[in-house]
Amino acid sequence: MKKEIPSEVAGFRVHVARTFFQRARGLIRRPAPPKGDGLLILRCNAIHTFFMSYPIDAIFVDRHFKPVKIVRGIPPGRFIVWGGWKAAHVVETAVAASHPS
Repeated sequence: MKKEIPSEVAGFRVHVARTFFQRARGLIRRPAPPKGDGLLILRCNAIHTFFMSYPIDAIFVDRHFKPVKIVRGIPPGRFIVWGGWKAAHVVETAVAASHPS
């Protein structure tokens, strides 16, 4: 039985990047997600921000979609951000979208 992917992870409504190309692209050349939204990249425990036009926050989650590491304010052009051994997926969101108003 396949594990169901939630529509909300770590308090964010998520759009899911499932395919290789969706996962590789992430938020590159996309507008910043609105406040409360993010992109869930499956099977991903490290990201980069090459070709990004805005800083992002990354919420790394385990295989049960529970947060294990949060990295805030990752600037464009960062080579690698690793979520750690327990990270199985990551939610990317614009910096402004993840901070309370």
